Amino acid sequence: MALLEDDRIDELLQGREWRREGDEIVRDLKFEDFAAAIAFVNRVADAAEEANHHPDILVHAWNRVRLAVTNHAQGGLTDADFALADRIDALV
Repeated sequence: MALLEDDRIDELLQGREWRREGDEIVRDLKFEDFAAAIAFVNRVADAAEEANHHPDILVHAWNRVRLAVTNHAQGGLTDADFALADRIDALV
């Protein structure tokens, strides 16, 4: 899978809750409580396993989740990263 050019990444980020940080796209979410945050993380884990593409997940401040997606094998962002972001967005 080919790495995406910067202008294509910018285009794909338009109108999304995701932002670019270096070679990753990142999204921060806030939930009602810790249980809701963990339930969301579990849904993301299931989707990531199905896609065989796994985000970095950070649970912090008891109700916040930070997701970071990149294609480690390719060394940057690919269409697979944005496809996973779409799957995650559908879970929110």
